[in-house]
Amino acid sequence: MTTGLGTIPELAEFQADVRSWLGSILPPRPAPSPQDRPDLAVFRNLSDEDETSLLDAARHYRRQRFDAGYGAVTLSVEHGGRGLPASYASAIAQAEREFDVPPSTELISVTTGLVGPAVVMFGSEDQRRTYANSLLRTDILACQLFSEPGAGSDLAALGCRGVRRGDDWVFDGQKVWSSGARFADLGMLLARTDPDAPKHKGITAFLIPLDLGGVDIRPIRQMSGGSSFNEVFLHEVRVPDSMRLGEVGQGWKVANATLAFERTASGSVTRKKGGSVTELISLAQSLGVASDPLVRQNIADVYIRSELRAATADRVARAAAAGASPGPAASVGKLMASDVLGKIGEIAADLLGTEITAAVDDDRFAWTEHLLGSPGYRLAGGTDQIQRNVIGERVLGLPPEPRENRDQPWSQRDKR
Repeated sequence: MTTGLGTIPELAEFQADVRSWLGSILPPRPAPSPQDRPDLAVFRNLSDEDETSLLDAARHYRRQRFDAGYGAVTLSVEHGGRGLPASYASAIAQAEREFDVPPSTELISVTTGLVGPAVVMFGSEDQRRTYANSLLRTDILACQLFSEPGAGSDLAALGCRGVRRGDDWVFDGQKVWSSGARFADLGMLLARTDPDAPKHKGITAFLIPLDLGGVDIRPIRQMSGGSSFNEVFLHEVRVPDSMRLGEVGQGWKVANATLAFERTASGSVTRKKGGSVTELISLAQSLGVASDPLVRQNIADVYIRSELRAATADRVARAAAAGASPGPAASVGKLMASDVLGKIGEIAADLLGTEITAAVDDDRFAWTEHLLGSPGYRLAGGTDQIQRNVIGERVLGLPPEPRENRDQPWSQRDKR
């Protein structure tokens, strides 16, 4: 097949080449061993040393993949890609499942799947030359600086201020739930740069180096034990205007595109989230209750939900492969993914009873990590409430929920 970008290889031939390349650098994926402790955590519980080791292994592989021409196949050639349809990226992911590929992390996914594409889409030519390939190759790691303590679901209500001073911008404020911020080089920041504009129109996006003076990053310990999330404080942090991403006041446009990337990724759940229906069945069998009618009914219910989620994720992937926007389907997939994870944890807790908190068996106690972590997935990638609003307004045609002072300038809003 030939396009303006050159010859596109046949998909089957392309995937065969990917498998051949993977086989030259990695062993096949090992078969599960009965002695392996199940990995049921939704969010990893790692020390900083282990997190660094995991990042190093993932980055080494990502650099090899990028250099081999498989790192950003859907991007244009001038931005380090190959200009191929999204189905070719899916073919790479399918081939990778057959090999012992180092596991990814939230920070890797944000860098290559969110911030990198945002720089390609909205960055200046200089920003693209400086950062695009470095982000996609993971030479530079980047986190999101979007959410705030007082503006989580209502992202447009953010209050972090950016003030223009000559050729620079100075930022003051606080961000929260920033995955991997302690290990990131850059932050993709949304700041309010015009307090007199309606809240959606007074926001601008920036790239900020996280080693600047005035940046304070603090880990947040989760109830499941991990601390992958962070809060980031900005006090008179100064960056040049050349680090602005997109036009002044167009930050909401940048944010919407980035969040669409995130919801698509979250809804598809391409990386494994601990605690699957298969593992739930194994738990029921080990407890000797797999033949109980009520247990079978509950597992069948969550199995059906899991299959529907997978079908929705496939529909989103097919839309992307055809070059179409996933639209509200991404929100449906994200909502279903968090629902399945939550129900798996609830059923496991019912089966284990008190052993969910006091089990001697490590395999059974591992379900505690899932039970404590799965509620957080209802927030990650856009809260369930926001996804329901999107579905209600854009799919069902329901009127938007009341929003006081919706179109008033930020400086005149009631902030009680």
